[in-house]
Amino acid sequence: MTVRPIRFFGDPVLRSPTDPIEPTSERARVIVEDLIDTVKLPGRAGVAANQIGVGYRIFVYNIDGAIGYLINPTMVDVSGEPEPMTEGCLSVPDFSFPRLRYPRATARGFQLDGTEIEVSGEGLLAQALQHELDHLDGLLYVEGLEPDLKKDALRQIRDTDWFKSTQPTRV
Repeated sequence: MTVRPIRFFGDPVLRSPTDPIEPTSERARVIVEDLIDTVKLPGRAGVAANQIGVGYRIFVYNIDGAIGYLINPTMVDVSGEPEPMTEGCLSVPDFSFPRLRYPRATARGFQLDGTEIEVSGEGLLAQALQHELDHLDGLLYVEGLEPDLKKDALRQIRDTDWFKSTQPTRV
């Protein structure tokens, strides 16, 4: 079990849709354990596998100390009127922006023993389910920002030292 480093905006793995994995495999178990160790650090509500450089459909969440995970998740339902929620991301550190999210969400996936489960929630859990599933589809939360805000947000992100350090050196 290991706390894995988070990949930052600009890393191609974050833009790539993830692949399904056999839930009962040893590989799935190791990824889930690493994700759980990684999400336990303070201030973390969720981590998707591609955020640690692994291209499989697994994410974990940590909402009010309740840690859970889904393997090969799909969104079953979102409901309510989308509302603005302040959102941040470990892959876009030091930023948060208002983003429309549904107030209720239900996702379905598998556990390591192969059982299928549904996770439903409101508020922060609903937001985390939507955010992490977006990651697994190769989308970052800044993609869903209002167009003018997105343009400004991307400009701010490109000006950070961490973003500049992740870019290939141009000759």
